[in-house]
Amino acid sequence: MADAEKSLEELCVERGMRMTEQRRVIARVLEASDDHPDVEELYRRSSAVDARISISTVYRTVKLFEDAGIIERHDFRDGRSRYETVPDEHHDHLIDLKSGEVIEFHSPEIEALQERIAREHGFRLVDHRLELYGVPLKEGE
Repeated sequence: MADAEKSLEELCVERGMRMTEQRRVIARVLEASDDHPDVEELYRRSSAVDARISISTVYRTVKLFEDAGIIERHDFRDGRSRYETVPDEHHDHLIDLKSGEVIEFHSPEIEALQERIAREHGFRLVDHRLELYGVPLKEGE
């Protein structure tokens, strides 16, 4: 089974983490999220499932998952760290500065351009992160 097919819980167990019920809830909430939640939002959603989960448990668990390389932290200029599971396939982000909405996208043209720029400067690209920030073209959107 490839990593892309494994659940967050399975990846945690593979990496030797002890999976308490609270960690399982937090992992499931993260896995079900498609909106890059911050710790406070993860806490709100997780504590709705299990009221015994504290915000400090969420902070510790998120740090543990991040250190294990199974979730990624993003700072989208809104003053809070936001999280997503490590994606199955690479994607970039477009952030709406008015609403905070995060749009995931993939552009073969941008990928090729980044590779070309790295080569032109004598590098082999091994990783990158692209975040575009914008506001809607039409007022009121």
